[in-house]
Amino acid sequence: MFEQIKEDIQSVFHRDPAARNTLEVLLNYPGLHAVLFHRLAHWCWRHGMKLLARLISTFSRWLTGIEIHPGARIGRRFFIDHGMGVVIGETAEIGDDVTLYHGVTLGGTSWNKGKRHPTLEDGVVVGAGAKVLGPFVVHKNAKIGSNSVVTKEVPEGATVIGIPGRVIRQPADEQERNRREMAEKIGFQAYGVSNDMPDPVAEAIGTLLDHMHAVDGKLDRVCENLRRQGIQGCDEQLPELKDEDFESIKAREGTD
Repeated sequence: MFEQIKEDIQSVFHRDPAARNTLEVLLNYPGLHAVLFHRLAHWCWRHGMKLLARLISTFSRWLTGIEIHPGARIGRRFFIDHGMGVVIGETAEIGDDVTLYHGVTLGGTSWNKGKRHPTLEDGVVVGAGAKVLGPFVVHKNAKIGSNSVVTKEVPEGATVIGIPGRVIRQPADEQERNRREMAEKIGFQAYGVSNDMPDPVAEAIGTLLDHMHAVDGKLDRVCENLRRQGIQGCDEQLPELKDEDFESIKAREGTD
């Protein structure tokens, strides 16, 4: 449990550039408070102390403005940014590395018992004010835009916007995967490349990544042919790209 709490705290630093130190995070982040209270309430719920679990949940709601039913299942490194008005129902299931913004509802559309709330798989991001309603799955790494209303399954890696929610970006095809791999290889993915960037910027960066991927492949083939002919010169390691080389980009992104 303590390892999980440590991960919850670290997830704040990973996803909020405004976080400065651990003490500040522990004292001033209601999303973290709500998650920690839920860990305790869920433990009580699973061990039959359901009234106590509901009391802890109600106290957490009063303190943070975030309502998480103690029966909800929440994975590791769950992050609620700002948090006010978030509601998570009893049969909701949330995977690892999921992010919710303020005003999000993971709700049901039925009064019947049983599974009635959504399942969010690993890496899902739900924007401010979005409503995800019903017992369906939002698959890995999907994104749901602010104020969207989603009532049906979301494919892996898709982006959904609108009322009712509609998919505006399908899961990555081979070219998209190549772009992502190249971005990660040069240390750029975390700071500058996103499926939700404005189209001209995304297209320009995508074209550069396509070109770099093609050059990378061509150099590999040239070196392989040179080795077959006994010619040396392709064994040198390329300079290592380090995170600190991109700190200026990261800092600028944090101010946007």
